[in-house]
Amino acid sequence: MSFTEGGAGSDLRQPLVDMALESWRFAKVFGRILSRLEASEASRHANQLRYFLKRVDESMAALDMRIVSLEGQLYDPGMAASPLNIGDFGPDDVLIVEQMVEPVIMGPLGLVKAGTVLLKLAEGSH
Repeated sequence: MSFTEGGAGSDLRQPLVDMALESWRFAKVFGRILSRLEASEASRHANQLRYFLKRVDESMAALDMRIVSLEGQLYDPGMAASPLNIGDFGPDDVLIVEQMVEPVIMGPLGLVKAGTVLLKLAEGSH
């Protein structure tokens, strides 16, 4: 089923976006917890997390949507994300997206939800 504005999929879009955002947040927290576990236990739970995220991606794909992370990319003011700490940098600084606070969600017609990011100076940039 393909999503189109006002079509049958529009009734499902916002709850799915909300669930995807909460799933993304949960996965971030769960990932931090995994780093504190013993390797054998962490491995088993990491597999469960990967499966969970795969299912979220499949659900999003059913409505032609996807979660997009910009982590590690050069920051561009035209990105579909609002930087929380842009005021910490000068206009000539070369910046990298250090962390996604909220992911970008894209759909078949473009941007569904803008993300939120934290920036850092690119290495070698002053």
